[in-house]
Amino acid sequence: MSIHDFERYPLTFGPSPVHPLDRLSRHLGGARVWAKREDCNSGLAFGGNKVRKLEYIVPDVLAQGADTLVSIGGFQSNHTRQVAAVAAKLGLNCRLVQEKWVDWDDPVNDKVGNILLSRIMGADVRLDPAGFDIAIRSSWEDAIAEVEKAGGKPYGIPAGASEHRLGGLGFANWAFEVAAQEKDLGVFFDTIIVCTVTGSTHAGMIAGCAALEESAGGRRRRVIGIDASATLEKTRDQVARIARHTAELIGLRRDLRDEEITVLEGWAGDRYGIPVESTIEAIRLSGRLEAMIIDPVYEGKSMAGLIDLITSGEIGRDSTVLYAHLGGQPALNAYSGIFD
Repeated sequence: MSIHDFERYPLTFGPSPVHPLDRLSRHLGGARVWAKREDCNSGLAFGGNKVRKLEYIVPDVLAQGADTLVSIGGFQSNHTRQVAAVAAKLGLNCRLVQEKWVDWDDPVNDKVGNILLSRIMGADVRLDPAGFDIAIRSSWEDAIAEVEKAGGKPYGIPAGASEHRLGGLGFANWAFEVAAQEKDLGVFFDTIIVCTVTGSTHAGMIAGCAALEESAGGRRRRVIGIDASATLEKTRDQVARIARHTAELIGLRRDLRDEEITVLEGWAGDRYGIPVESTIEAIRLSGRLEAMIIDPVYEGKSMAGLIDLITSGEIGRDSTVLYAHLGGQPALNAYSGIFD
């Protein structure tokens, strides 16, 4: 099978926009930087990268006749907000387990931003004190069982949709979308920068880019994941596993090379979800130079990585870099204290 053989339920406006970050590029004095804007990809509650994944999961939801989507994330999860949005769009119930993944001392952390939007959209939000882990969570499995016991027909979507068997397809297709936009724009993005935590966004990109390389006769690009999990080995292993699974699903006729799976550390800090100095500086720089708003959990860390990789020369001056903006700005409401 190829990526085009999988059923896709349209939830996005179409291809997410791509545009140059000219002022940021001049400021960094190296590679030319562009952004692809998953924060502008959908009319569903501010969109984001998970909507693209859910396009490939929804056909299975409908085929199984489910009446309740059940998912999990932290208090300020972008993923659960997007699951709630899709449930509202489809007329389904939604049960969300929101664990305390981030030890962030803000009294409104469980009341504003993403979790507020999920509540507005009618999701049944249940807070849980458990800490961060990218693995399958017992609290999520318990929620699925509770819905079933109450007579509902649940459909479980794990954190980030990453452990779902179809979770990598959205961003495998993203790679083909990028290739079509490159043709229209007359550019080639030799380097892609993306934040990675639960892994399927990054993994899907790896698989999709490998399939493009195979079909286009060998034009290769680097897909660089910037770790924001602070559990580097777990994330790297999960990215590799999902990437290889997705590559097999879309019919790649070779195994992925180890060098195609790159997850870099250095910008996550010691704990998931806690902004460090480089995070805050990256948010300010992106806002000041491009009026592009990024968040303190994901994009602030991947942008910090991009800045350092370009200014250090690790990404060369002759590169054309595509920065994947995955969304997540609603979470800023829970982090206002860092900008006092």
